[in-house]
Amino acid sequence: MKRKYLVTLSLFAVFFFASFIDTNGSKDESVVVLELFTSQGCSSCPSADVLLEKVGNEYGKDNVFTLSYHVDYWDYIGWKDPFSQKQFTEKQRSYARKFNDNSIYTPAVIVNGKEHFVGSNRSKMYAKIKEYQQHTNNFDISLGAIKQAKNSVQFQYTIDGELEHTKARVVLAIQERITEVKRGENARRTLKNNNIVVAENYLAEVHKTGNYTIEIPKIVTKNDKLSVLLIIENGQKDILSAAKSSL
Repeated sequence: MKRKYLVTLSLFAVFFFASFIDTNGSKDESVVVLELFTSQGCSSCPSADVLLEKVGNEYGKDNVFTLSYHVDYWDYIGWKDPFSQKQFTEKQRSYARKFNDNSIYTPAVIVNGKEHFVGSNRSKMYAKIKEYQQHTNNFDISLGAIKQAKNSVQFQYTIDGELEHTKARVVLAIQERITEVKRGENARRTLKNNNIVVAENYLAEVHKTGNYTIEIPKIVTKNDKLSVLLIIENGQKDILSAAKSSL
């Protein structure tokens, strides 16, 4: 009877702690992060937005993470993208400096921080996903105990892997939003954007385990569903691993 009780208790403990772990990116499983730089003011961007949603739905269970960064350099043409941020324009410029490019453009996709191409190029998108799925992931990232408060999201994380010379950033994204565009190049169009980045912060220090709180910006409404990602990269902005959890 005692042994049966101990077995039952052990199983309960396993399920109890497992309930706090929403995401587990195991080592050796490839991770692909697609960062789309887009804008609601850009007439060629909606096709890239649709493609990003498509691959996100197709590969969502295969550690393929899609993110939309809305830049602000299209805002002057008549429609101010509500999700645009100067921070994201600067982020794209920092990638351009890495790639020795003299200019930036939309729609542009960055794959694992290593290369870029036109975000509406369907054949290249699928080819690059297949290519990067062959790469090895040397990190095991878990996100757990996630709690959404009124103005913030709090969570715990654990990272198994060599963290020397790495950086970590936390990304908060709206899973989906539909917008009626009234002016600009996409005037009178209804646009659907997915995995819209609304906040991104770097951790001051990267530890094997810790807690983090990211503020929810005012653009987020009570009807929005959020996702949080933890992304590991090296000093050259190459993405090494990532994990995601939906709230």
